Amino acid sequence: MNGKADYKDIILELAEKVNVRTNLSQLRQLLKDDKIKEDLTKTHDLGENVVGFLEEEDPKTRKNAVLLLGDLGYQEAASAIMEAYQKEDTRFVKASYVTALAQLDAEEYLPQLKQRLEAVMAEEVEEQNRKHLDEERRALQNLIIRYDGITTHIFRGWDKEVNVILQTNPAHREVVRKMVTKGEAKLHGLGVEVKTKSLKELMDLRPYRELLFKLDLTNKEFVSNDPVQAAKDLWNSNLYTLLESLHEQKGPFYFRVECKSKMTLEERSTFTRKLAGELERLSGGELVNSTSDYEIEIRLVQTKTGEFYPALKLYTIADKRFEYRKNSIATSIHPSTAALIMEIARPYLLEDAQIIDPFCGVGTMLIERDRAVPAREQYGTDTFGEAIEKARENASLAGEKINFIHRDFFDFKHEYKFDEIVTNMPVRGKKTKEEMDRLYELFFTKAASILSEKGIIIMYTNEVGFVKKQLRLQKKYHLLKETLMQKKGEFYLLIIGLA
Repeated sequence: MNGKADYKDIILELAEKVNVRTNLSQLRQLLKDDKIKEDLTKTHDLGENVVGFLEEEDPKTRKNAVLLLGDLGYQEAASAIMEAYQKEDTRFVKASYVTALAQLDAEEYLPQLKQRLEAVMAEEVEEQNRKHLDEERRALQNLIIRYDGITTHIFRGWDKEVNVILQTNPAHREVVRKMVTKGEAKLHGLGVEVKTKSLKELMDLRPYRELLFKLDLTNKEFVSNDPVQAAKDLWNSNLYTLLESLHEQKGPFYFRVECKSKMTLEERSTFTRKLAGELERLSGGELVNSTSDYEIEIRLVQTKTGEFYPALKLYTIADKRFEYRKNSIATSIHPSTAALIMEIARPYLLEDAQIIDPFCGVGTMLIERDRAVPAREQYGTDTFGEAIEKARENASLAGEKINFIHRDFFDFKHEYKFDEIVTNMPVRGKKTKEEMDRLYELFFTKAASILSEKGIIIMYTNEVGFVKKQLRLQKKYHLLKETLMQKKGEFYLLIIGLA
């Protein structure tokens, strides 16, 4: 058989019970064609015939049959599928019944499905049945969540003493540490570790990327790189008690595992799947793995020894620092990086300054500049019209009055001069070395014409060579501060004064 027209021959063979398992599998493949699927579901009374194959002796035939019924959306088969599921005694087939029910209306079977989930959670795990137990458990949980949703937890730990990590630029952890005024702060491999009862104060700091909750392990610092042992390490930590103490409601807590490692995607997926399944079993259902609906992220960062440093990311806490950044483009700077730049540059920033960003993108640098030290008037220019529109919306959401102009900076004219140029310089991309050299030459020439007598340039760039060439050629400039921001890519913050 070949070609899409062969499905009619397959249906005839199925009616005669010829090559049943193979034909069921082939039909499932053909159903990927929307036109064939519509024809099969509307023209042929195929479902009723396939239901009979749920009684076949061959387990693979039963599996193909139930999955086909689900693919067809054959609602009339729901009760037969549920009945067959309850009688099924072959482990690798069980999850297929749940997968099929998930494509139908199965709400009336929720009580039985919940009972089955409890049984699966209680079943003794052996290496030979782990994979299929996990498959069935995940399928049941996803189906139940579809109808019941997840338990929403309200964070109530604002005044509790907590150990958190402010994940930030590793080269500038000290900048963030000095900003912490309440609590004990010290440098940490991931950023800055803070022991505090003033969590809200930390939530207002801008130059860090994420706030993670530190986990206390029993007599160890890292969790194992074996997924089963890693789950035991996590369950034996203060993971669950911490979640309970920080939230108004108890479990179940829905989580996902985020693994930062050098493993391949397949290796990482296998590791996190096994870990999550074991953690669910150890918790007795108080921790539920859900990759789409979750409030908790277990963050695992692999160390040089291969073990993992664990932490928690709580989505029950709303991080409102950068809510204005509704829009971005591919070249946009992360707002926490922009905030860090402004914190480092703070000694050079003037209140009530007049500022321009020649390559403003979606406006992040200007918004974070005003957050650090209030400006009087700000302008942003860019040749990318879509970015300008996005910048205007971002600024409006931030409550900022910024004049965004869709124009080439080199053609821009203004009645009075600016105190500061603040900018994230364009990256090279497909530009040649000569084109970038010319860009920086034009930039510094133009900057001199629009800056006030003691104006400054606050520049984020990974083209330091071109900058220093212009500083040598254009003697009117002098370098005030040079800070390596990111070793990878060699991004620098340069603060340049106009003599």
